[in-house]
Amino acid sequence: MVEQNKRLSRREFLHRSSKAAAGLVAAASLAPTATVLGANDRINMAVIGIHGRGMSHAKGFAQMDNVRVKTLVDIDERLFADRVKQVQDIQNVAPDTEVDLRNVYDDKTIDAVAIATPNHWHSLAAIWAMQAGKDVYVEKPGSHNLWEGRQMVEAARKYNRVVQHGTQIRSSVGIQEAIQHLRDGLLGEVYMARGLCYRWRDSIGHKPNMAPPPGVHYDLWLGPAQYEPYSENRVHYNWHWQWEYGNGDIGNQGVHQMDIARWGLGVELPSRVSSMGGMFLFDDDKEVPNVINSTFYYPNAGKQGKMLVFDTRPWMTNDEKGAKVGVIFYGSEGYMVIDSYSHYKTYLGRKGEPGPEREEGGDHQANFIEAVRARNPYLLNAEIYEGHLSSGLCHLGLISTRLNRNLEFDPELERFVADEDANAMLTRNYREPFVVPDKV
Repeated sequence: MVEQNKRLSRREFLHRSSKAAAGLVAAASLAPTATVLGANDRINMAVIGIHGRGMSHAKGFAQMDNVRVKTLVDIDERLFADRVKQVQDIQNVAPDTEVDLRNVYDDKTIDAVAIATPNHWHSLAAIWAMQAGKDVYVEKPGSHNLWEGRQMVEAARKYNRVVQHGTQIRSSVGIQEAIQHLRDGLLGEVYMARGLCYRWRDSIGHKPNMAPPPGVHYDLWLGPAQYEPYSENRVHYNWHWQWEYGNGDIGNQGVHQMDIARWGLGVELPSRVSSMGGMFLFDDDKEVPNVINSTFYYPNAGKQGKMLVFDTRPWMTNDEKGAKVGVIFYGSEGYMVIDSYSHYKTYLGRKGEPGPEREEGGDHQANFIEAVRARNPYLLNAEIYEGHLSSGLCHLGLISTRLNRNLEFDPELERFVADEDANAMLTRNYREPFVVPDKV
């Protein structure tokens, strides 16, 4: 039954997406229980997680017409005074503050939420929001593991919610054009994509366990994760490198480039995963390997199969045709380099003659608000199903890395083939009451 529902959901989504692009789907028919918002109807937002990326969301939404950031949510009360002032300076109205997102979900005046918590909270926060009737913008990766990502997709379908994944490159006009060139055959048969995540990541050193500072609600910060004592190396960004909370750089920066690579190849989940990694250069509190090489094989894609390879490095390294954080597509007639969030260039023929090139960004948050007003998830550039797949590739690569072996995967069932150790890593043990539900 799970397999059938997955395929039907995907087929229906693609069908309605194509109709929406042609203007043939009435928004009310997609979400008949919701009200279509007009251009003059204000959308009230809550931003959950305001230490880092969340403030970019708060500022972006606050400056939009007829959008108001009504509530800022964080487990660290010490942030509130400064963050409230920043938002008030933009929208001329001070937002409320809250430490527990569940209280925000009880607020019927909140229309939508932007989730910028640590990764281990993303899926649960999004599912609870959908169950409370809120639309959702959730930061990348949309999930901490593959299973909860699938639960998020099912919740979006069940509750007719508009759910945008924070892979904002999908809204870049330049990269949209690049992908269209791939579809139109500019490079001939595209057989491989190479994702690059070369980011300067210094040592985080060693930090002792200690009591949480006053104003920090650490139990809420832990949420679905199992209890571990408070440490400065488990909170405020360094959580990215801890298995309980983050997904390393492949799931931090790399998910953006993984998304582009998968998008350009036109593939979903693979049939085979081979990944290897290790912790090099530093002796610190990081747990997730800082050097990882992953390969994802799609035997049934294209004329003779396709391959997606991904390279994560933490320190001094070369660029590749100007790209250190980007994607290179290889085809029978040339190759394409996407070297930023908004720029691509192409090289054609054996001599690598310059081909089409463009740089132009986009507004991912505006795309979300447009879809919310129309009650039409098919207008989204990064609908949550796409986010689930791209986040899922990162998770599969990390599982292969941790087990240090090649893995066979069934993309329809979203399960590994005859490998219970690997399948056990598709989900996690959730800590009550912060449990992603089996049935959304």
